[in-house]
Amino acid sequence: MSFREDSMAQRPQPPHEVILKGRKSLDITGVKEVESFDNEEFLLETSLGFLSVRGHNLHIKNLDVHEGIISIEGKVDDLVYVDQTTGKSKGFIGKLFK
Repeated sequence: MSFREDSMAQRPQPPHEVILKGRKSLDITGVKEVESFDNEEFLLETSLGFLSVRGHNLHIKNLDVHEGIISIEGKVDDLVYVDQTTGKSKGFIGKLFK
């Protein structure tokens, strides 16, 4: 087991919560990684799977990688979880990047 795996095994899984305020402010906890982002879409890996956030004029207000917290501002149109346990997930993720 490497150092990184050992330290990750000891760290408890952060709880995952999504708080949307007026479609203009979004706070998400339990974020493992920001896979990609631009002003219209964020793809986040969370403790409960991949989460796609779509909208307009989206930007990061705050990002805490150690705590797994991200705050996004802009007009939020869509929040979609991508389930990786099904065969459809790779097709869906592939469609996100077209």
